[in-house]
Amino acid sequence: MRMFNRYVPLMIARHVQRLFSGRLHINGKGDFEFQQGLLKPPENAEVQHYRTVKEINQEIRRLRTE
Repeated sequence: MRMFNRYVPLMIARHVQRLFSGRLHINGKGDFEFQQGLLKPPENAEVQHYRTVKEINQEIRRLRTE
């Protein structure tokens, strides 16, 4: 499990894209899983979690098109 002390969507997106599946923790945001190169919301997700997932997955998609 990778732990990120700061929320930097681009850095997290690069990590998710590189490893393709696993788990990570973002301070202040919580624990997340990623599979098939995309971040997934936790089972007991709140609005904040969905916003985080959406933002990071947008960065991943942007990286794929470059």
